[in-house]
Amino acid sequence: MSDSGNRSSAFAPASIGNVSLGYDVLGAAIEPIDGARLGDEVVVEAAEQFSLTVTGPFGHKLPGHVNQNIVTHCYEHFIEACVKYGHTTHPVAMTLHKNLPVGSGLGSSASSIVAALSALNNHFGHPFDKDAMLLMMGEMEGQISGSIHYDNVAPCYLGGMTLMTGKHKPIALSLPVFNNWYWAVCYSGISVSTSAAREILPTSVTVPTALMFGQQLGVFIHALHTNDEQLAASVMQDVIAEPFRKQLLPGFDDARDYCLANGALAFGISGSGPTVFAVCQDKSTAEALTQWLDQNYRQNEDGFSHVCCIPDVGAQEQQR
Repeated sequence: MSDSGNRSSAFAPASIGNVSLGYDVLGAAIEPIDGARLGDEVVVEAAEQFSLTVTGPFGHKLPGHVNQNIVTHCYEHFIEACVKYGHTTHPVAMTLHKNLPVGSGLGSSASSIVAALSALNNHFGHPFDKDAMLLMMGEMEGQISGSIHYDNVAPCYLGGMTLMTGKHKPIALSLPVFNNWYWAVCYSGISVSTSAAREILPTSVTVPTALMFGQQLGVFIHALHTNDEQLAASVMQDVIAEPFRKQLLPGFDDARDYCLANGALAFGISGSGPTVFAVCQDKSTAEALTQWLDQNYRQNEDGFSHVCCIPDVGAQEQQR
């Protein structure tokens, strides 16, 4: 266990769930190329009793009572796991710096969960390995979205692009990425509930749709491993969720049509939306599309746009 005087923290980046073609099985961490801190941070310090302080530009959007905050639930879940496996614990004071908007499609809840559990694991001397941590993170994410899924927590925790295995070990596999791809990312400023975005989907899909989903995913993974950018981009179309979810996103069709007509390799919804992304082969195209999206897709002053890349590193821990 860490010394009681230590102060531990963890930063967890934003993420793109699904990456269009991989509903619930693909995810990618994202990082603005200008150095902007797009993600949540949690600080943990030893204390006489548990407490949680929430700061940051989107902290006021969270439930007012500490017991309703997912970070509190992460603490309780983590301590229960420590007790179960015989690890020593003590109360802590936690601070959540909420930098990601709620209901943005940027893995906001996943970022808070990953930052909280990573900071706690760091503070208590890393009693749990990556698979155990991911399992806890998925369980916490399930509390918010209504079902356990890892397409945000896995890339947020591990970095890069990840493929969910459906197994407990390993939960996720790291995939190769195209380092020259730039991602024009725009959050419109409105909020879309993950659970509501799931409810709008049909409970089953047709055989042709299932076949297309499997073909696209298989071809995409092959293209990543063979470094075939054009082939990868050609199958980045969402046949599961986008046809239904786009009705929740004002201006989506116009934004997609413009970006695809002006140099984007692919265009899609980040997670449940309303954030969208355009995949670009060069920085100048990404910058131009980011500017257009900011002017034409963003709905209000809460929205923002960034040119992003996929970082190799996910959650970043510090101890002072």
